[in-house]
Amino acid sequence: MFSKGQIVFGVLFFIVFSIIIGYTYRKDLKLHKRFYKGSIWVLIAFISFILCIVAIKFFLK
Repeated sequence: MFSKGQIVFGVLFFIVFSIIIGYTYRKDLKLHKRFYKGSIWVLIAFISFILCIVAIKFFLK
């Protein structure tokens, strides 16, 4: 399905991309803590909303 070169490229791309994203996140950590304080509650609300939709779909089936 994929050639050996494509698989090697994909793996190397993923590794380098992950390292760059991690470095950038560490570099901007102070800004994230300052400007996005409390944003975890938005994530929790979003996940709760999705779980409610799934539960309603499951129980009304």
